[in-house]
Amino acid sequence: MPIEDFYKEMCSKTVAFCGLGGSNLPLVRRFAKEGACVTARDKRTREQLGDLATELEQLGVKLVLGESYLENLTEEVIFRTPGMPYHLPQLDAARAHGSAVTSEMEVFLDYCPCKVFGVTGSDGKTTTTTILSKILRHAGKTVHVGGNIGTPLLPIIEKIKPEDVVVAELSSFQLISVGHSPQVSIVTNMSPNHLDIHKDMQEYVDAKKNIFLHQNAFGRAVLNLDNDITAGFVPEVRGECLLFSRKQAVKNGCCVNENGTVVFVKNGVVTPILNVNEIKIPGAHNVENYMAAICAVWGYASPEDIRAVATTFTGVEHRAELVRELDGVRWYNDSIATTPSRTVKGMLSLFPQKLILIAGGYDKKIPFEPMGEPVCDHVKTLVLMGVTAPKIEAAVTGAANYRPDAPRIIHVQSLEEAVQVCRKEAVEGDIVAMSPACASFDMFPNYETRGDLFREMVNKL
Repeated sequence: MPIEDFYKEMCSKTVAFCGLGGSNLPLVRRFAKEGACVTARDKRTREQLGDLATELEQLGVKLVLGESYLENLTEEVIFRTPGMPYHLPQLDAARAHGSAVTSEMEVFLDYCPCKVFGVTGSDGKTTTTTILSKILRHAGKTVHVGGNIGTPLLPIIEKIKPEDVVVAELSSFQLISVGHSPQVSIVTNMSPNHLDIHKDMQEYVDAKKNIFLHQNAFGRAVLNLDNDITAGFVPEVRGECLLFSRKQAVKNGCCVNENGTVVFVKNGVVTPILNVNEIKIPGAHNVENYMAAICAVWGYASPEDIRAVATTFTGVEHRAELVRELDGVRWYNDSIATTPSRTVKGMLSLFPQKLILIAGGYDKKIPFEPMGEPVCDHVKTLVLMGVTAPKIEAAVTGAANYRPDAPRIIHVQSLEEAVQVCRKEAVEGDIVAMSPACASFDMFPNYETRGDLFREMVNKL
C-alpha cells in the first residue's frame, strides 16, 4: 500500500502524538492538514510551548499539556516519541483497550519505497552512518540520511524514489516496536546503555536485534565478531551474515591482516581495501566503523569509493573533534561519548600520553566500574561534573591500579568551571578532552548543545 493510502486511512481515525519532538512535530502538522482528528500531547506547559501551541490550535489540533498529558489516552492511533518507554503503563493500557501504538520510524520502515541501510549499536552509530552515506553518495547514489541522526524520514517519504537509498541511524527506542527490518543492517557493538529507560539489559538487546530479525533470505546483517553480544546474534540471522573483526580472520566479511591492511573476504576471495593508517579519522574504533560500512556497501559501491571517503573524511562534530591548539595544548570535544565504553574505546585509546579528562553528567544507570582502570592508565587529571561525578570517582578510586592522586580528581559545578580548571592544569604538550561518559540531560538538552558550548568556551580562552 502506498503512503498516500496510509494517510487516507488515518484521516478517519483519532490520532495522538505523545511528545512534540523532532520526529513527531512534522507529522502533527501533516496529519492535521490531511484532515485527521489530531491530539498533541506534551509534558511542557502552554507557556513553554509558546507560539507553537497557537500554531497547532490554528491547524485544528487539540492540545493536552502538562504533567498529566498522558491521562485518558483513548485515541485510536498513538504515535509515541522515540525516547518514551515502550512499556509505559499508560501506553500498555491504551494497547489493552485497542489503540494502535506506533512511531514515526515504525511506519517509515513499513512504507519506504527504496532500500534501507540501518545502523544501530551502543557506540559508533553516527560515525558509521555518516561513513556509509558518504560512500554511497560517492558511488553516485541519491542518499537520504535520517532516523536518530538528521531529519525525520516519514515526513519526506514522498520525495524518496525507488532507486534512491536511505541510511538510517536507529536507536533502541526506535527499534523496540518495529516489525520491518532494513534490508541491510549493521550492529556496531553492544554494551550496557539506556538502562534508565529500558527495564533491563535484555530488553535493550532484544530491541537492537529487531534491526535484522525481520529480514528475509535476501537481507544482509553486518555484525561485530569481536563483541560477545553481537557475535551471539549470528545464529538468528535469516539472510546473508557478514562479520567484521579487528582481532581475527573472518570467512565472510571484513578484517585486518598482519600488514595492517583492511581486507574484504567473500567465498575465499580476499580483496585488499586500504591500510588502517590511511583512514583519516583516528582510533581503532573508527577502523571498526569502516569495516562495518565496507560490509554494508559491498556490491553497492566500489573499493575506490571506500578509499576516497576513508582518506579524506575527517570525522563528525563532537566525536574526538579537535577544537583548537593553544599554548601547545590540544583541546578535544568528544561530547558524543554518552557511555563509559564510548569514552574508553574513544578518547582514552587515541593518544600515547595521559590526558586531562572532563567527565560526568546525567545518570543513565550504567555501571562506571569498567572505566575505572582505563582512566587510571590514561588520565593524569580527572575533572568531574554532573550528578554522576561521585559514581565515576568511586569507580576510579576503587580500581585495582589506582594510586593516590593518580589520577588527580577535581570536582566542579559547571562546564565553564571545568574549562577554566583545565586551562590552569594544562601545560605545553598536554591534551584536554571533554569525553563525559554520560548523557547531558542534567545540564543540557542534548550532547550537541554540550559540545557546542564547550567549543565556544575553548575558543574564547
